Amino acid sequence: MSEKALRDLNTILGTERKNEDSGKTCLTKPSVDSADENIEERQKKKTSSSLVSPAVNGNQTVTVNSGAEVVNTEVEYIESENLNDVEDIDTCLKTLLAGLDSKDWVLVCDTLNNVRRLSLFHKEAMLDMLGDVISSIAKSLKNPRSAVCKTAIMTSADVFSAYNDLIIDSLDPLLVQLLLKASQDKRFVCEAAEKALISMTTWISPISLLPKLQPYLKNKNPRIRAKASICFSRSVPLLGAEGIKTYGIDKLIQVAASQLSDQLPESREAARALLLELQNVYEKFNDLMVSSVNEHTVTEHTINEQTINDHTVNEHAMNDHTANDHSVNEHPEMSSWESFCQSKLSPLSAQAVLRVTSIAREGLVS
Repeated sequence: MSEKALRDLNTILGTERKNEDSGKTCLTKPSVDSADENIEERQKKKTSSSLVSPAVNGNQTVTVNSGAEVVNTEVEYIESENLNDVEDIDTCLKTLLAGLDSKDWVLVCDTLNNVRRLSLFHKEAMLDMLGDVISSIAKSLKNPRSAVCKTAIMTSADVFSAYNDLIIDSLDPLLVQLLLKASQDKRFVCEAAEKALISMTTWISPISLLPKLQPYLKNKNPRIRAKASICFSRSVPLLGAEGIKTYGIDKLIQVAASQLSDQLPESREAARALLLELQNVYEKFNDLMVSSVNEHTVTEHTINEQTINDHTVNEHAMNDHTANDHSVNEHPEMSSWESFCQSKLSPLSAQAVLRVTSIAREGLVS
């Protein structure tokens, strides 16, 4: 082969190699571009998804995606003493029930705070719709969102302080929810519920509240029993000594005795506190009755000495003894605390009650 032919052949082979290399470059480049595009898309999706974060309960900010705009919503828990009056009473009243039943949880919280404001500053204006308002509050207490639940609990406390016994007929749905919330593990909800229960026992008269609490002392849930027992024990002393006597010490001692063997220590401690209160009241009245009988006997004895001759002294002594017996029979409750417990309780319950009260008394003496 001539030298010219060899140069031509080398030129052709070199051209083919370049075409192959350029062909390979064209084949691999689009795949790299495609990978870069996929990475960018994934980054865009990740960025856009981060704009929507789950709702955060409490005072923290909740970020909501609304298209091109990001809105920050913050729920604030306002203490009662820091609440301001509503700007427009009529408008507030007209939109109250609709706001409480809204599906917008932020609006529900705002409306609950308006209920608190109306309770504090214009309670007469809300009287006509109070039953419906309380039903809506009870519904909010069941809300799984803690922000709504806690605001509803705070609303309950303000309603108790404003309306007192006026809400007694509507109390049951609030009461059962507050007992439940005070028994749960979410600390900030639990603490708010306990404050609301304190407000309830403070502002609702015990004569109305005790019958409402009593069924929950036998609830299947031991935590509910414990919270109800604490409320019961806290409410009874507010009756006062005369009120406790009128209500019936025998009824109250039976309630307290039943709680002494409860599963939770909270119930047992509340029962002990109640029994000590009942013992003090019983012994106070017992001492007063004994003093009254003694004074009556002394007065009668003095009169008899002035009016009866010497030969009727024996008759006077007999009459004196009869009068004493008659006075004791007229007041069978005039017996020791031990005898009273044994007459009103089963032997085992009486023994448990006397053990609790005697130990406490010995502790006070020592």
